[in-house]
Amino acid sequence: MKILKQIKEQIKELPQNPGVYQFFDKSQKILYVGKAKNLKKRVSSYFTKKQEYAKTKLMVSKIRDIKYFVVPTEMDALLLENNLIKKHQPKYNVMLKDDKTYPFICVKNEPFPRVYSTRRVVKDGSFYFGPYTSVRLVRTLIDFVHQLYPLRTCNFNLKSENIQRKKFKLCLEYHIGNCLAPCEGFQSEDSYQIGINHISQILKGDIKSVASILKDRMISFSENMEFEKAQEVKEKLSLLENYQSKSTIVNTKINNVDVFTIVSDDLSSFINYLKISNGAIIQTHSIELKKKLEESDKELLVYAITELRQRFNSQSKEIYSSIAVNNLWENTKIIVPKIGDKYKLIELSKRNAKYMQFDKIKKKEKLKEKSSDKRIINQLQVDLNLKEKPRHIECFDNSNIQGTNPTAACVVFKNLKPQKNEYRHFKIKSVSGQDDFKSMEEVVYRRYRDLSQIPESLPQLIVIDGGKGQLSSTMKSLDLLGLRKKIAVIAIAKRLEEIFFPEDPIPLYLEKKSETLRIIQQIRNEAHRFGINLHRKIRDKNTMTSSLDNIRGVGPKTKEKLLFDNLTPLYPEERVRLETPNGKDYSARIMDLMTPIGKGQRGLIVAPPRTGKTMLPSQCPTSPINH
Repeated sequence: MKILKQIKEQIKELPQNPGVYQFFDKSQKILYVGKAKNLKKRVSSYFTKKQEYAKTKLMVSKIRDIKYFVVPTEMDALLLENNLIKKHQPKYNVMLKDDKTYPFICVKNEPFPRVYSTRRVVKDGSFYFGPYTSVRLVRTLIDFVHQLYPLRTCNFNLKSENIQRKKFKLCLEYHIGNCLAPCEGFQSEDSYQIGINHISQILKGDIKSVASILKDRMISFSENMEFEKAQEVKEKLSLLENYQSKSTIVNTKINNVDVFTIVSDDLSSFINYLKISNGAIIQTHSIELKKKLEESDKELLVYAITELRQRFNSQSKEIYSSIAVNNLWENTKIIVPKIGDKYKLIELSKRNAKYMQFDKIKKKEKLKEKSSDKRIINQLQVDLNLKEKPRHIECFDNSNIQGTNPTAACVVFKNLKPQKNEYRHFKIKSVSGQDDFKSMEEVVYRRYRDLSQIPESLPQLIVIDGGKGQLSSTMKSLDLLGLRKKIAVIAIAKRLEEIFFPEDPIPLYLEKKSETLRIIQQIRNEAHRFGINLHRKIRDKNTMTSSLDNIRGVGPKTKEKLLFDNLTPLYPEERVRLETPNGKDYSARIMDLMTPIGKGQRGLIVAPPRTGKTMLPSQCPTSPINH
């Protein structure tokens, strides 16, 4: 082939030096960017070796042109590859899933420098610390340095001539002690700069040296009998030590170290980065790399290390890694710890990478769940022949026992999820006796009487637990409210799970395995569960009532006394004998001795359930049960 010959000629001309190569398709679009220690060997391997993976085969089949860049070292090739991938985002290169902008802490290049957070890096001589992955951490750090040293927050131009001309006035920040008023000349620039230098050291992670300076200063003030100044320094030192204790997680001897770990699945890799200084984590970040070809963990980790060290401007001479990678960085040592505090750091970093992986999986599951819910809602609309998608469904159920204690319940489902804070119980007010139809009519009317004025609060579908009668009652109430044509209504009968529609005598029978039927049953069962709770409470309460409860002035104690304490036996001198004729059963004899029963009194037999406790008295010829 002509094109293949062209590529072969290009491969022949490739140098055997470190560099970066680019593959292009027929439209001169970049397919892939790669680095190589030996350009000729690496590029020719794509065409001479038999490719195992389908994705690589597909990419090679599309290659129509090759371009390359020769660089002095393999490290330079790595950096150039990283920059080209970020710039062009080729189709077959790993994709970095991280498009956020991160905050920095800026120490402004100006007289009496301000310290504040920003997302814009301006090359004006200011010092920028970061980027930080957590806005909360940035705010915490800024609050901390402002507690430690009184700094100005105004944006005035505090040049010496402006201060001498008295252009500025004292503000509230001075009066509450947050600023020493350099604008009025109350604080010298040298004194202010000492605080800025200490802040810069802290932001770099060098807390130890700042603490040492403060300790020496405190001792000096104390020796000179300047106890108030010594106390001020002591408070600063306490703040610093408190901050350090919160952030220290390992041995303080571990200083200026980068930690990288990787966790992978078939589609993505998750890399976590920790920056350690004086035993404290001063920076942490996790990224996701989307695999495009069959990249190894080693390749992906090298790419991530290069990217993150560039992004966070790391100059660490020591790197802890979860897997062994080539030492590409000059004067930098890569270690794979196996034991001790260093290994604990690897485990901590790996845990963070796994958390990110787990979070991504959860988000994917939620998306699947949402798409599944949409599909089921669409299916409900089709199966039930609804005009609108039933995103808001309400279901009603009545509860009573032979007409006593009638109650009803309404449950609410939105996007197939129960909205329990919107559930409602109803006590039937206008119906006496057992009349499910009238009860349903009352409840539906009460439910939508007020809601009818707010169209957006109305459901798209009402489900009634019952048959044609309950459905007709529901429609009567909706007619009164003028909602018949605004809300779709169905009823589901329990016996055969028939679904009835208004003005349609023939019910709908859905397949038992139908998702639509399953959802309707779920909503119906939830309404029954919720409704029966109130019914049971009322029933239990009424079971324990007495006619004495309606008498004014009769309380619980009086009621108990009247019912139980003032009873008089009818025949106090006569007893009921429990002996059996055959005399073989001694149980009755023992009862007769231990718990004798008199006429006019009730004997109580306590026994576990289903043990035949009524059988014993029935065997006795003189038992009250037999008389």
